[in-house]
Amino acid sequence: MKTTILVFGIFLLLQSSCSKDDGFTPTLPPITQTGENTFGCFIDGNLLTPRDGDGLLGVPDRGMRFVSLGDPPNYIYNELIVRDFKSGTGGIVKIHFDNIEQYGEGVFTINESNCEDGLDAIQNINITCRWWNEASQVFKWYCSKESGGILTISRYDLDNGIVSGTFSCTVQNKNNPNDIIEITEGRFDINRSTLSLTNFP
Repeated sequence: MKTTILVFGIFLLLQSSCSKDDGFTPTLPPITQTGENTFGCFIDGNLLTPRDGDGLLGVPDRGMRFVSLGDPPNYIYNELIVRDFKSGTGGIVKIHFDNIEQYGEGVFTINESNCEDGLDAIQNINITCRWWNEASQVFKWYCSKESGGILTISRYDLDNGIVSGTFSCTVQNKNNPNDIIEITEGRFDINRSTLSLTNFP
């Protein structure tokens, strides 16, 4: 009997800690170019914004990171990685930027992704995302298609660490190219110098 009560108590604790209803309602942020450390987009009609997780050993999981490899201003690549650790969707978006320092501000084609990141990614501008599929009860990975969308860099300010822009694209399931969804109304406004200090509830 005590074992049953203990198991039931642990179950309730896990359920409450994984609850999708934590009182916070994400909203799509406005389009800005002032380094507000905001991000939002719709994946197949579902809103994704960055949300921090509890992490391990007191180190939180960061809802949004901007990763660069190399020395400024000649980075090998940059990646904006956004993840929702709280609402249960498993939502992730990764934007891989190639040669952003060379081109700066402008309108760019989103190209093919192999659903990898870092040095394993195709070295172009591409997008990868993951979302929980309620119908099949699995996480699905989607990769951007060749010439599948547009990314606009509206501000690129290396001195002040600000990268801002908008994006939308078509992505296809990594395991089933006939499973195609849309990423729409994407926007980001990053300040590299303050991003690591920003909390995403």
